[in-house]
Amino acid sequence: MAISKELLAILACPLCKEEVVLEPDQNGLKCIKCRRIYPIREDIPVMLVDEARIEEQAPASS
Repeated sequence: MAISKELLAILACPLCKEEVVLEPDQNGLKCIKCRRIYPIREDIPVMLVDEARIEEQAPASS
């Protein structure tokens, strides 16, 4: 079961209060501002800052 659109519409990053979007693999919710990825465990989003990981940025090409 995936995260419902209704739930996704009301969730926000607990740190910066910005919108979160579902990751393509549906295993996490990513904040559009601070790029923290909150895990989804057993179809339940874990919206705790301590549980989140920060998405690594790809190195800039020169």
